[in-house]
Amino acid sequence: MQFAVALSQQDNTETAVLEVAAAIQAQLSRTPIDMACVFFSAHHAEDVDRLATVLTGTLRPKLLLGCSGEGIIAGEEELETTPAITVWAAVLPDVDLHPLHSSFSPIQDQFHLTGWPEPGINDGSFLLLADPFTTPVQDILEIVDDRYPGTQAIGGLAGGGQEVGANRLVINDEVYDSGLVGVRISGAVDIRPVISQGCRVIGERFVVTKAERNLIHELGGAPALERLQAVFESMPEEDRSRANRAVHLGIVIDEHRNRFERGDFLIRNLLGADRTTGAVAIGDMVQEGQTVQFQLRDAASASEEFNSLLAADHARYRHPPLSALMFSCCGRGQGLFGRPNHDARTASARLGSIPVAGFFAQGEIGPVGGRNFLHGYTASLALFAERDR
Repeated sequence: MQFAVALSQQDNTETAVLEVAAAIQAQLSRTPIDMACVFFSAHHAEDVDRLATVLTGTLRPKLLLGCSGEGIIAGEEELETTPAITVWAAVLPDVDLHPLHSSFSPIQDQFHLTGWPEPGINDGSFLLLADPFTTPVQDILEIVDDRYPGTQAIGGLAGGGQEVGANRLVINDEVYDSGLVGVRISGAVDIRPVISQGCRVIGERFVVTKAERNLIHELGGAPALERLQAVFESMPEEDRSRANRAVHLGIVIDEHRNRFERGDFLIRNLLGADRTTGAVAIGDMVQEGQTVQFQLRDAASASEEFNSLLAADHARYRHPPLSALMFSCCGRGQGLFGRPNHDARTASARLGSIPVAGFFAQGEIGPVGGRNFLHGYTASLALFAERDR
């Protein structure tokens, strides 16, 4: 396998795309490209048809996939506000690529799934890019979990646009302003997910003893708000100032584990509380009997977790990553860490000087506890490595 990444900050789309295409060709010595991904800032959204035409015509990849982003990630750089285009290219011998496209009709309330593969013994991994305004992504992920059990999906929601029709999705020379594009990747490649939700546990762990849809009425037999207030009062003073806007709830996905660690929780926002009833509302459905624990998100916790997960991948696997795609929440970056390039430079420090590309997303896709979810404030990585023979 071979990988390459190129970046251009030219504001003229054709100039920028020719620049990255030439750089990719130079790195790969014009070796035929199996798959290429292109991520671009909103500055280039209006000329994306030309962008796709030039890339398919010059690089001639078997599959071109891409989208617009809130910002662009390439190597150790995160470009959050300036014009940018990055192209990531891969030579993947003995790897099968199955492109797919989905759209959703709100009038008929139904999916239109185009080109989705039949379930098989080796379902590989899905790389998915979607428009947040027109695609019920979590519903699609539930279809993936049902149709391809145990198969992981990694990706992100396109950004840069503030209204319906403003984002762009690319698959080969086709451009869409809605729906979802993606690929199933299977064969002689190991794609390992790293899903960093950026939180640390606080307080005790509880079992949900009374709940209705996204309302938690009782935790461990006591009003949920009472439990939350007790956790807040037990926190150090420096954490309390952050807690007003940074407390979340972690839901255990696999209840059969003997112990629960940070990666076993699906992190969801706290939406509000009712002082009259003592109920707490969260950004997902919850069921009685589930195990939950409150979580705190801040820059230090997010940085420590990201470093820890990358170090754990290095220790666990024999084959190091050869390249990576990164989908980082637009709520991370300089706004969270107070300095630019945090996720990109952390990945470089932990993974080495490998080709990395991606974008700042309006939602991140990745597996937790053996199921696929849509996340927020998360860094979702797909690490490409040799498969054990």
